[in-house]
Amino acid sequence: QVQLVESGGGLVQAGGSLKLSCAASGRTFSRYAMGWFRQAPGKEREFVGAISWSGGYRFYADSVKGRFTISRDNAKNTVYLQMNSLKPEDTFVYYCAASERTTRNPDEYDYWGQGTQVTVSS
Repeated sequence: QVQLVESGGGLVQAGGSLKLSCAASGRTFSRYAMGWFRQAPGKEREFVGAISWSGGYRFYADSVKGRFTISRDNAKNTVYLQMNSLKPEDTFVYYCAASERTTRNPDEYDYWGQGTQVTVSS
């Protein structure tokens, strides 16, 4: 079992930055690939990026590539999402999730956090 808790969301102006954190409980955190997703009310969950269990492999959605960076600290059981050059269209609830595979498919993620709201004003 892995429990995930996101933090770091908030309101930011366009062009600004935020860093989200996702703290995991359980000793098996380092065995899991981690993903970040985002979702607007009434819309499907959208892939943002994923990082392998070791941190050696990362990939991103085209919409955030070059602006967002995923990292992880297995000693702290935490994964991060650094978001730079934020745009109003980045306004979503952001979720972290854990999977046995480094994948963009949300159906392959076994554990999810409760989400944190990010709002980007123009």
